[in-house]
Amino acid sequence: MPRAESRPDRALELRDVCKYFGESAALKKLRFRVEPGDAVLIYGPNGAGKTTLLRVLAGLARPSGGEVAVLGSTPRQNPPFLAGIGFLAQEIPLYRRLSAADHIGIGAHLNSCWDAASVQRRLESLNIPLGQAVGALSGGQRAQVALSLTLAKQPRLLLLDEPVAALDPLARRQFLATLADAVAAGGLTAVLSSHLIADLERVCDHLILLAASRVQLCGDIDTLLAEHQVLVGPRKDTTAIERDHTLVHAVRTARQTTLLIRRNGPIIDPAFQAADVGLEELVLGYLGQQAGPAPTHLTAIGEDQ
Repeated sequence: MPRAESRPDRALELRDVCKYFGESAALKKLRFRVEPGDAVLIYGPNGAGKTTLLRVLAGLARPSGGEVAVLGSTPRQNPPFLAGIGFLAQEIPLYRRLSAADHIGIGAHLNSCWDAASVQRRLESLNIPLGQAVGALSGGQRAQVALSLTLAKQPRLLLLDEPVAALDPLARRQFLATLADAVAAGGLTAVLSSHLIADLERVCDHLILLAASRVQLCGDIDTLLAEHQVLVGPRKDTTAIERDHTLVHAVRTARQTTLLIRRNGPIIDPAFQAADVGLEELVLGYLGQQAGPAPTHLTAIGEDQ
């Protein structure tokens, strides 16, 4: 595996990371970094490479090229590295015949920094029975058990793969409230993948947009939203706007032009009205781009401007 420079002050750093399965590329030249305490949403359609990326970060898959540093070291399956990592796979890996109390006991045996009391308090506050087999719990309850067990390990980095994909709206809100409380308590960096946006926007403060196995957009969510605008105006030549700003996506009808742009200054064309953009609209605009070469520069989380 490629060796990365140790940076204990940084949660994650990827430099030109690639992952191939045969001749098929799952990840292409990924480059970004994540600082401690960030809550990062990895968003992308199915097949974008989200799960592969999380498996690389957890040390469950070896990159084909590039450099990966996680909590200052190269990901590997050994106790010192794994002690700082909490990884929750999409399938929620629990023993269905065992109770939550049984899982708490197993976790105490396997983890030196195990916080059994926190699991019990969290599950009791959610009225989840500790003595019932987890296979008899609802999907939302099982997800809460799995998250509580992962947090009981007291990891420095939490990796969650599509954690709310199978949950109903109420269970999703409760799960994310638990996650938000854990992040707000401090000392935890969270990275979660999803193809859902609306609820996760309340929890995450950074975005990594994956599409076609590449990073298409990366940065602080509030900053990204402030840098983009939607312009609506008549059907006309937009060459001047495209020269002054970065055109992300355009929709043109017989009478109207709608542009999603990344601003490089003020909008001076009086024919167009500017409006703020929401996160979902921003993401869909980038995903709607015609396939082409990746941008020459991508703003990484924490990168100097």
